[in-house]
Formats: sequence, C-alpha cells, structure tokens
Amino acid sequence: MSEGDRRTRHVVIDMQRLFAEDTAWHTPAITEILPNVLTLCNAFEGRTLFAKFMLPHTPDHAAGRWRDYYRRWSMLTTAEFDPAFQDLMAPLAARARPEDVLEKTTYSVFQIPGLAERLRGEGVEKLVFSGVETDICVLASVFDAIDAGFHAVVISDAVGSSAPAAHRAALDHVLSRMPDQIDIIPTAGAVAAGGYAA
Repeated sequence: MSEGDRRTRHVVIDMQRLFAEDTAWHTPAITEILPNVLTLCNAFEGRTLFAKFMLPHTPDHAAGRWRDYYRRWSMLTTAEFDPAFQDLMAPLAARARPEDVLEKTTYSVFQIPGLAERLRGEGVEKLVFSGVETDICVLASVFDAIDAGFHAVVISDAVGSSAPAAHRAALDHVLSRMPDQIDIIPTAGAVAAGGYAA
C-alpha cells in the first residue's frame, strides 16, 4: 500500500435497510448507487468506514430539537420500529468489520466523539464519501470533515437522495463552491490505480 493509500479512507454514509427498504424514509436512489459503493469498497478494501444513523428508543430519548423531530417520525423510533432496520444493507454488512462501523445519532459522522482524532492518529488526510443522503448526512459530514482539516472527495455517482433536485443542487451549487477543499469525481476516477490517493 502506498503512502497516499494509507492517508485515505472511504466513508460510507447510512447505506442501511432503514433507507433501502419500504419505510417512511425509503430512498430509492440507494439501490441505484449500491453497485458503485461496492466498487469503492473493493478499491478501498481495509480502508472503508461504515456510518450508521441510529434511532432513539422514543422521542424523549433524543436531545433538544431532535425530540421534536422524532415526535414527527415516532413510527421510526425503536420502541415502535424493528431495530434491525438500522443494519447495513446485506452486501455491505457482509464486508464491514465491527471496528469499521461508526454509529451516529446526528447527521454528521463527525459528531461521534474522537473520530477526527482517530483519523488523524492513523495519518489520514483525505476522506472519500459515498452514501445517502447527498443533501443531508453526506453534506453535513463533508462540511465537518473540511472544518476538521481533511480533504474531502465526494463520489458523484455513489451518493444519492430521496430528493433528486436537492441532490443535484448539493453537487452542482453547494459542494462545487469549495474546489480547494472538495473534489467531486465519479467512481471510475476514484478507483483508478486501486483507489483515490492523489
């Protein structure tokens, strides 16, 4: 593995049954991007982290305005909803090592205490993002990655949203405004030479 490879991690955001199956949060684009996400996992074997959006037991178990949010979505709290839907989609669950699974209760993966420090301690400088939703959890994670000093790479055909217009706006009008900190490239570009290490 080259030095550039060691400095890069692939971060898969919320590719879970919760969004893939027939739930209130079903995101049809997730099945469209899954092949590209798997291609990236192969290219970044041993260098992929899998973020999971975790649900509270009841709205009152959430913090602050998240309580109001989950009163609206109470059918998805684990008191009423099968917690197994929080699992990764089967093809990803089969390859995710326990130490590579990151459980978050907010939009950004960087709200997990110590994550940025862990990555810096491993010498990571670049994060390659795939998953859902482009305009919510991916966007929040990318912004926090930038604020933490990482170089972010968003894989344009390996992210998706239940709101296609918002997906396109995030790629075309928001993330594209920061070319010094964010690269937006397709899967083929990321897997060239066995992973995005430039």
